[in-house]
Amino acid sequence: MKKRTISYKIQIAVLLLPGLLIFALFTLYPIARLFINSFFEWDFGSILEQKFIGLNNYKNVLQDEYFRISFVNTIVYTIVTVPAQMAAGLFVAMLINSISHFKVGFRVLYYLPVITSWVIASLVFKYIFNTEGLLNYFLVHIVHAAEQNIRWLDNRWAGLTVAMLLGAWKGIGWNMVVFLAALQTVPAELYESAAMDGAGAIRKFISITLPSIKGTVLFALVMLTIGGFNVFTSIKMITGGEPGHQTDTVLTWMYYKAFSTGKFGYSAALSFIIAVTLAILAVIQFRLIKTEKN
Repeated sequence: MKKRTISYKIQIAVLLLPGLLIFALFTLYPIARLFINSFFEWDFGSILEQKFIGLNNYKNVLQDEYFRISFVNTIVYTIVTVPAQMAAGLFVAMLINSISHFKVGFRVLYYLPVITSWVIASLVFKYIFNTEGLLNYFLVHIVHAAEQNIRWLDNRWAGLTVAMLLGAWKGIGWNMVVFLAALQTVPAELYESAAMDGAGAIRKFISITLPSIKGTVLFALVMLTIGGFNVFTSIKMITGGEPGHQTDTVLTWMYYKAFSTGKFGYSAALSFIIAVTLAILAVIQFRLIKTEKN
């Protein structure tokens, strides 16, 4: 029996080994190598011969005015889009869960933005909000609400608002699917008992729905926070960081520093600063939800 157990464990190890090797080669090694290179002077002029500079790259990142701007932009983007996506997604999920017909059709309808390409959606939003775009044409020539075209994408907060609108719109469908799955696990008897006690829709939502799907709320919150910090395509396509890097987020700024200026060591340090920030935020979110449960 003991020999059979050992043989079984060896078979499992042999089956797992190829996958673990690929994971180590293409995931763990690049991360470790990137972390090591964040302590070196690593740019176009020092690719073959790098100089150890300790924490200077991290110091340069934290002292960089444009990094601080991009970090604030990322925080604002996350703070605005995450609650908007969750609230709208939960609202839509509750509506679909309450109807008896056409549920599949509504799911598909609301999920379409999720599977729409970020590039295509970003270009559409850029066309709508461009200085010579559809929105300005409507405001100036159709309803005459403005005398001249508004430069939506040439202003820091206006440009970010356009990107946030896109992010919130594309995220509703994903949240709808996640919350709809959670809502369908809530026992109908709880709502029936609450109705017999005279509870209204708001009381049912606060006392039954939210406590029952708290785990799903936590999951969505963590995943969307990570997604908010990973915003890249929409900013790159809609504003390109303009004007003067005022609409950059941490990923677009890191991309610029790495591939436009060749500051790979700086970019490596920046990536680990963001990773630590996300880890801290995730821990705080988990602790807050755990405290509420207790």
